[in-house]
Amino acid sequence: MQCSDKKSNDAVNYLEAVFRRIYPQDSSFRDKAVRHLEQLTMPPWALGDLMDLAVDLAGMTRSLKPPVARKKIVVMAGDHGVTAEGVSAYPSEVTVQMVHNFIAGGAGINALARQAGAEVVVVDMGTAVDLSELAKAGKIIGKRIGSGTGNIAHGPAMTRTHAVMAVEAGIEVAEELAAEVDVFGTGDMGIGNTTPSTAIAAVLTGQDVAVLTGRGTGLDDEQLQHKIKIVEKAIAINRPDPKNALDVLAKVGGFEIGGIAGLIIGAAAHRKPVVVDGLISTAGALIASSLEPFVRDYIICAHRSVEPAHRFMHERLGKKPLLDLNMRLGEGTGAALAMN
Repeated sequence: MQCSDKKSNDAVNYLEAVFRRIYPQDSSFRDKAVRHLEQLTMPPWALGDLMDLAVDLAGMTRSLKPPVARKKIVVMAGDHGVTAEGVSAYPSEVTVQMVHNFIAGGAGINALARQAGAEVVVVDMGTAVDLSELAKAGKIIGKRIGSGTGNIAHGPAMTRTHAVMAVEAGIEVAEELAAEVDVFGTGDMGIGNTTPSTAIAAVLTGQDVAVLTGRGTGLDDEQLQHKIKIVEKAIAINRPDPKNALDVLAKVGGFEIGGIAGLIIGAAAHRKPVVVDGLISTAGALIASSLEPFVRDYIICAHRSVEPAHRFMHERLGKKPLLDLNMRLGEGTGAALAMN
């Protein structure tokens, strides 16, 4: 027990050290970018949100020529015990099947990433099947915390120690890749993960679960009502503290959600823009920004998905997504499109 506590304390100290490296966007470069854009031969701010994005990139990177050529979309994978409650149209075995599909280059994210000139990097944060052989072969990055989370309908997703470790692992991925990346993108793979993501959204936005819950992978009306009840039950049983992001992650989150939060934090510490994908990625962004508010300055929200919670999550972050294409695939597909 003492060894576990020490490991947890060391990880928390590591997080706090990383937080101290995160600063707001540089206002002087933002001002320079605005002045430059206002001198262009076009009506004032005629490119609208694109010009706002240009100013943000200047502030993030401290440059009037922000480097954006080297792009990596990091797909965090993890399984969820709550799939036992029938909250997804697909079995949990699909998570690992999709990891193999990512490696083979045959998934939706692979096609869209190629179009965007981005590399796809897969991270095992905690799938039900041990993928250590793939990690040893260099086909994925191995950061697994466990073999899937607990069933949040009956208890916490993970221990607080594991929550801290998940965030730390995501930061480590950003640290390992930062030297070869100009822009990060986030992606996810985990059957059932819209359920914990919706629970996180409910806790951190204060909105009713029924308003936030969507159909995920394609639930019918009866299944949707069941999913709402499961999310409500998870929150009632676990009672996550909305003022404590690690408590929220531990009680109703997921290993890959923690990894995404850490990746965003790590990107911000390196002053790298991070293009955040859909519902699950934005749940990670909410955790990250709750832990360290300055990370918001490095977040670019790629798109608004069809999941009802997504709009409220963007509002909580104070961000306007670049695209609205009625997407709901995840994987980082929206991030890839926004990177074009």
